Amino acid sequence: MRSDTPAENVDHPAEAARLERTAGLYPEDAEALLLRAAAHLELSGDRSAAAALYDRLLASDTGQAGLENSYLVRALKASNLWEYGHEAEARAIIDGIRTAAPRDAAPWVVVAESLESHDELEAAHEAFTEAVRLLLTDVPEPPAATHPLLFGRHRVRRMLGVPHDEWDALADSVHSLPVTLDELHDPKRVWSLGSENPAELEAEISRLRAEVGAYRTALSRPFPVAILHWPASELAELLVSYPSLTTEYPSHEEHLATTETALRELAASGTPNLGVVTGTVPSYEAFAASEGTTPDDTCLLPQYATTLAARGRAVPWPPQQSATCWCGSGRRYGKCHGA
Repeated sequence: MRSDTPAENVDHPAEAARLERTAGLYPEDAEALLLRAAAHLELSGDRSAAAALYDRLLASDTGQAGLENSYLVRALKASNLWEYGHEAEARAIIDGIRTAAPRDAAPWVVVAESLESHDELEAAHEAFTEAVRLLLTDVPEPPAATHPLLFGRHRVRRMLGVPHDEWDALADSVHSLPVTLDELHDPKRVWSLGSENPAELEAEISRLRAEVGAYRTALSRPFPVAILHWPASELAELLVSYPSLTTEYPSHEEHLATTETALRELAASGTPNLGVVTGTVPSYEAFAASEGTTPDDTCLLPQYATTLAARGRAVPWPPQQSATCWCGSGRRYGKCHGA
């Protein structure tokens, strides 16, 4: 399903079932696929079935095959439980997540917004504040994943009527929409929608159109335009198994340089939403088999990259200068391929 498909045109139970079947075909991507399936079940109103999927994921969170985002799964489960009457259990899960203090923004966003949606504004403010202090203290540039925390905290503080602080100023600095955060989060905007004054209604409609236009632009692509990256060990194994691909990949160093160059050229041409996907030989061989061809077919490589991106495996490019480089060197991007 495209991310910009109108919700009323989606058969959510059928989409959830399709994603569950796909998860069976691609076990390495089961976590991301089942989370999307659970979201469709929630949208269809079948919250108990969504809870069963979250439980299924959490039951698999053992050993080396554990979940990549176990706290996110727990947060989504808590939010879902609260929506269909299991408030006590949801609160217990939320308290556990806050105590564990994960170093990932996503579960904090879900937890804080769940509290906010149930009018627990003080608790939501505390959760947002705990998260930004944990993840952004002494960080020179807030990563994109933490922006919803800054925006959510700003929104809740606007509802509470408290004055701006340094975190609110940081939220303003990373906000890029034409409508300011203060205006966007003004409680009076909600009241204006019920006004009988045509001028107020027209002004609010103009603001909403500007915001919707920005959101549509962000959702214009269902997944990133991705370039395929092979780690050194995987590329060596690939070339041993399929020597004809040496013409495509003369060396690992040249492969990395070519990847960065291709991404920069795409960015310079105005292509938005770029990303990097990392390939593995077993996954590539399975993909070739599913396409009824052989792995030494070079036409298969961009198709494989697109498929990985569609399955949520892309890392956004470019990283921030202080973030780890996409190439896997462990160095900061600004000191590696971003230099």
